[in-house]
Amino acid sequence: MSNSEENHKEKHEQDKSTNFHIIINASAFEVPGPKITYRDLVNLAFPGDPGEIIYLTQYVAPHLPDGGLQDGESINLENGVKFDVTPTNRS
Repeated sequence: MSNSEENHKEKHEQDKSTNFHIIINASAFEVPGPKITYRDLVNLAFPGDPGEIIYLTQYVAPHLPDGGLQDGESINLENGVKFDVTPTNRS
């Protein structure tokens, strides 16, 4: 295999999304990375949500500081991240 063929193959492998194993509300999911958004989490936790409810989204990760996401935000994924997505009392 030539150098250009090897470089093309490596680039193709890097372009492919990596799947990550995460937990949302105690259920296991495999999702493409490298990032996940607030809206992605809500759609996984509450399929069919019309988008009118505000959710509290918190996470705990093996190598990231604990945190939360708000609408419009995203985080880089790593295997084993645990998310809690709960509806708030406001809409």
